Amino acid sequence: MRSKLAWVDLHSTAARGRLLGQLIQAAWEDGMNLKIESRQMDGVTIVSCTGRIVFGDEANALRENLKSILKSSRQIVLNLSGVSYIDSGGLGTLVGAYSSARSAGADIKLTGLGQRIRDVLQITKLVTVFEVYDNEQQAVKAFKRGAA
Repeated sequence: MRSKLAWVDLHSTAARGRLLGQLIQAAWEDGMNLKIESRQMDGVTIVSCTGRIVFGDEANALRENLKSILKSSRQIVLNLSGVSYIDSGGLGTLVGAYSSARSAGADIKLTGLGQRIRDVLQITKLVTVFEVYDNEQQAVKAFKRGAA
């Protein structure tokens, strides 16, 4: 009887509104914003992302940040270990940034991919586009090997 009551409740406009509000709040608290930090390691720019890379403000912020970094750096490691979710808009941003970097004679390597993001790159075959490393140190060493 309890589950039937919950089902009936969801048919009222007020209940649907409350549920939607709770889902939006949960998504917001889950890190809907994207935090981007950059630093240098052995001449390579490390860009660390925390949160979600999704269509809209988050993807735009990452795109603009990488565009700005590409003005002064030719070697970028994008650390996604703090990324909890990426959607098609986020993937498009990664591909666009990679393409822009390559056109400018720069390169972007990925690191810190969780299993979900690895699976998404595998399914979309983008794993064949990006160089992926287990950690920042390996990615930075790969740049050094390429320069030698």
